[in-house]
Amino acid sequence: MILTVTPNPSLDRTYEIPALDRGAVLRATGDRIDPGGKGVNVSRAVAAAGHRTLAVLPVGGPAGGALAGLLSAEGIEVAGVPVAGQTRSNISVAEPDGTLTKINAPGPELSAEESQELLATVGERAVGADWIACCGSLPRGLAPEWYAELVARTHRVGARIALDTSGPSLTAALRERPDVVKPNAEELAQAVGCPLTTLGDAVKAAEELRAWGARAVLASLGADGQLLVDEEGAYYGSAPVAAVRSNVGAGDASLAGFLTAGGTGPRALAVALAHGAAAVQLPGSQMPTPADLDTAAVRITDAMPFDRLLTEPVQ
Repeated sequence: MILTVTPNPSLDRTYEIPALDRGAVLRATGDRIDPGGKGVNVSRAVAAAGHRTLAVLPVGGPAGGALAGLLSAEGIEVAGVPVAGQTRSNISVAEPDGTLTKINAPGPELSAEESQELLATVGERAVGADWIACCGSLPRGLAPEWYAELVARTHRVGARIALDTSGPSLTAALRERPDVVKPNAEELAQAVGCPLTTLGDAVKAAEELRAWGARAVLASLGADGQLLVDEEGAYYGSAPVAAVRSNVGAGDASLAGFLTAGGTGPRALAVALAHGAAAVQLPGSQMPTPADLDTAAVRITDAMPFDRLLTEPVQ
């Protein structure tokens, strides 16, 4: 079972439009509403792949109730922690060329008591979990060290933990040695304070995160694929797609694939790539099923092309 923690979940509404024209009245060609938040999306992808998952998250107001209902409808068990504030609602606008414009609400401010209740719920439900996936930004009221405390508590109950966050929250958590961290290229560059222009730069940055405490680094490099650096070495993989429909939740689908495949080694990286490639070809934040995966398109190597220029360098 994979347990996910989403401290700042959301309801995500996505509109598909021919083009974004500021100040105009736009008519959508399609729209959908999905449960949102990075950990929530990991649970959705795990469930879509046919595995058991439990989503731990704060739930507030009508939006929170709707979010929990949507997750239950997808066969996901929910451990909701009631909070006084309102669960946030986000809007995404998707254009045919793959351009996505997002408006994310700030979400509620959690009290000290609500923060502790969220930690306690994870601790109570983590026993026996194969992986704990803690994902996304922290809401107001939670200090950057909150994830560090969560990693420490998870390890005390003998569970493995994957962390997908950035900034001070990531830096603070590294001292507790998370089993996997999953930055994208921008987050990886931000963490080490250096630009990434080549694959070698990304490998070096990932190795630096490992030196600071991460046991493994699974880095998403956008169109350039993904990178896994762990105690066994470094692996690079790619899975080209013909066209991107929506990249909402694609990184979360990748993490779900990685964890359901065991969370270590090149095979798990290959499954992560297949999930991510399938997700970007689906509308909104729809998660791929096994039928959507094209494992034959995935390429993995440990012969690292260090000098390869990144398609989307981070300065």
